[in-house]
Amino acid sequence: MRDTTFSEAAREPQSGLFFRKGCSIAAPKGRLILLHGVGSNEANLASMAQSLPEGLEVILLRAPLQVGPQGFAWYQVNFTSNGPSFNQEQAEASRHLLHTFIDALPKLPTVIAGFSQGGIMSASLGVTEPELVQGFAILSGRMLREIAPQVASPERLKSVSAFIAHGHHDGVLPVDWAKEADAWLHRIGVVHETHFYEMAHEIVAEELADFSKWLTQTLSLTH
Repeated sequence: MRDTTFSEAAREPQSGLFFRKGCSIAAPKGRLILLHGVGSNEANLASMAQSLPEGLEVILLRAPLQVGPQGFAWYQVNFTSNGPSFNQEQAEASRHLLHTFIDALPKLPTVIAGFSQGGIMSASLGVTEPELVQGFAILSGRMLREIAPQVASPERLKSVSAFIAHGHHDGVLPVDWAKEADAWLHRIGVVHETHFYEMAHEIVAEELADFSKWLTQTLSLTH
């Protein structure tokens, strides 16, 4: 995807979430919903679109909780010596908002993906509501153990696939979180790819190339 320009932020009335939409062609074959990390906003991942395949409608989604002048979050989180401590009610409310947002869109094969907390939310939606998306991607994120009771049945999960990418040198969410997510997806039967990179808590070109290949396959963009 090249020269993708995004619309001004608009509010989706059913969910109340703000989003920007970009597409380089008139009739997209698939949709990618991108979720930013905590303290950021929807514009943060706009540059990713220039590296992604043609044929995609890209939606940049803004999280509902304002935590700074231009900063938003899907839920509040504190990093403790025992790992991240987070507001489970807010995470669950955001998961429901994502469901409502996707339900309100015109039907199109969809992947939901995100960086850090955005990846966490993408996984939470993907493993609980697999009928809504073709796939989900966790970019430098993790899976919430607390979501386990709501994970869909193996039969329902057959229709969804996943992509995990993580840096060996991630100082925010250590790489063990990605290994745990990989093992969990194996256990529940979600077909997925897991990639590790010589990077910190960030997104790099090599990762985007692998992600683009997976997207093309998952959304059948070449057909």
